[in-house]
Amino acid sequence: MSFSLAIIGRPNVGKSTLFNRLTGKKLALVDDRPGVTRDRREGDARLADLRFTIIDTAGLEEGAQASLEGRMRAQTENAVLIADAILFVIDARVGIMPDDKYFADLVRRAGKPVILIANKAEGKAGEQGVIESFALGLGDPVPLSAEHGEGMSDLYDALRLALPEETAEPDDEEIEFVEKLHDDDEDGSDLDITKPLRITVVGRPNAGKSTLINRLLGEERLLTGPEAGITRDSIGVDFEWNHRAIKLFDTAGLRKRARVVDKLEKLSAADALRAVRFSEVVVLLVDSTIPFEKQDLTIADLAAREGRAVVIALGKWDLIEDRGSKLTLLREEAERLLPQVRGCPVTPVSGASGQGLEGLMSSIFHTHEIWNKRIATAKLNRWLLSTVEETPPPAVSGRRIKIRYMTQAKSRPPHFVLFGNQLEELPASYERYLINGLRKTFALPGVPIRISKKSGENPFEGKKRQR
Repeated sequence: MSFSLAIIGRPNVGKSTLFNRLTGKKLALVDDRPGVTRDRREGDARLADLRFTIIDTAGLEEGAQASLEGRMRAQTENAVLIADAILFVIDARVGIMPDDKYFADLVRRAGKPVILIANKAEGKAGEQGVIESFALGLGDPVPLSAEHGEGMSDLYDALRLALPEETAEPDDEEIEFVEKLHDDDEDGSDLDITKPLRITVVGRPNAGKSTLINRLLGEERLLTGPEAGITRDSIGVDFEWNHRAIKLFDTAGLRKRARVVDKLEKLSAADALRAVRFSEVVVLLVDSTIPFEKQDLTIADLAAREGRAVVIALGKWDLIEDRGSKLTLLREEAERLLPQVRGCPVTPVSGASGQGLEGLMSSIFHTHEIWNKRIATAKLNRWLLSTVEETPPPAVSGRRIKIRYMTQAKSRPPHFVLFGNQLEELPASYERYLINGLRKTFALPGVPIRISKKSGENPFEGKKRQR
């Protein structure tokens, strides 16, 4: 049972609210003003026993193809092409508008099953709009309230009727086949190489994030243009690179907090930060023509504080003339300005020409491996012994700080625990000294390194004495 549905309609009829209702998550930004959604967004949806892919789209508006509205409409038309059926949504409280009639004709010509949804139909305010919707000639409307979850059983029945083959109950042979697949999976390795690597692309507005992602995908999947701030939602796209599954997230451009006063921009920024927190590798896309602005450094610091692996992509590289010396200079600047992720890859790319994509993806995979790296305890303590002997920690109030033991507590990012006496007095400068030593000795460039401290005896010493 696998099919896809595209939600389309005028702006502000509740398409994103319905998308969030069917996915069971607040994935799409929702606001009272029209035109919040611009890119199409896909999600895994569920309605009773039905499982399907749902596609949220921008509100249909008339406009020249070169305009932003025209490019948004082209994205919606692409969603209609790939969907098995269409959910055409109107606002029952407003009633039928001229645009509804115009776009209903376009939907009818698509040749796909269409389910007419009269949203916001709760209460008496929506009754007249439900009656008016018969005039669109798209069959019986489904009165619905996406916000309150009313009418979902009627939508379920309409889906069964519109897609009888796709929504049919699986037969006994299909169930047996699926169960066998699960049994085979249980006998396999614990390492799930098919799990998508989650990558989030972040940067200032108009840095070229959507253009770069489109070039990686090989299609115009995301809305682009000369206007700054086109992307609002954090859009996740699944694709493969050299047979590796990837979930790639495009995000809204992040400006200085003091400049963000619009409610919608605040929602977009919060959505971008959420995408960073749930990613594994963060690609900071920097405009090479105006590199390492203060906001770039702030974004990189945010990713490091969240514990993400960081890769810096120098975008718009096709506009740089003296590329060799410029690259050397920018890598030196990255080392100086971003000590918290010292050694992170700095890779030149161009979304316009496709230059540097192989190098970027190679850097991402390599940094992800480092982010997952574990170091043997014996190696750590041999290094710790020589390091402390060479440069012991300073005394505090005449008392020596003793570091006796070190172990790696976890990876993703690498996190180490020190055991000893008076470690709460250990200066931050000495912690940085240890972090730099770990990074250099064990090849940990480009990832944040965490250190925790526990005062007291080495927990392993007691076990040795018991033996």
